[in-house]
Amino acid sequence: MARTGKRLRNARKELSLEKAHPLSEAVAIVKKAATAKFDETVELCITLGIDPTKQDQTIRGVVSLPNGTGKTYKVAVFAKDKKAEEAKNAGADIVGAEELVDMIQKGDIQFDRCVATPDMMIMVGKVGKILGPKGLMPNPKLGTVTADVAAAIRNIKGGQIEYRSEKGGIIHAGIGKVSFSNEAIAENAKTLLDAVIKAKPVSVKGTYVRKMALSSTMGVGVAFTLD
Repeated sequence: MARTGKRLRNARKELSLEKAHPLSEAVAIVKKAATAKFDETVELCITLGIDPTKQDQTIRGVVSLPNGTGKTYKVAVFAKDKKAEEAKNAGADIVGAEELVDMIQKGDIQFDRCVATPDMMIMVGKVGKILGPKGLMPNPKLGTVTADVAAAIRNIKGGQIEYRSEKGGIIHAGIGKVSFSNEAIAENAKTLLDAVIKAKPVSVKGTYVRKMALSSTMGVGVAFTLD
């Protein structure tokens, strides 16, 4: 059995295992416990009372965090001609058509998000089996299949994140860095929670949000409630 490190043991002394902490207090504990030698990501985990086996209870969407994520996203755009120029001017890292398909088929995927104009979706379909499992497939519901490529790129680079329920009905997403102020982390957490609550499927009965916890990349998980 793996041993718990001294750093985590000390951090856990700050926790109450019998009740959740107020959000502001949870943020402070997570930041104090983040002692790694890099700027750790603050992660929010939400356990939902959904049935993940039912398609109509899958929770998925995008939300723009008011204080950004602290992460630099590389964006690839499937576009041609005028739209390709718009994408380049808006700050896209990779722009292409056939050549972008070739790159992806060779396993050269050097981007975090992918955008496509509607007319390029036939071409994107050629690499759908590669992009899909990696969560990179452009999707109109997420605003990544659009004629307004410039707006999509600005949103992504400005702090827009994608959230999706995983097995067990859990949503897990990075909402900032430990170097952010306590207020900025709390505001980002509330923004994502609001989006998830608004996305509640009509078919879900009983308690929808069952548990919420914050953690840092190398730190402890801290259960919390809204202040």
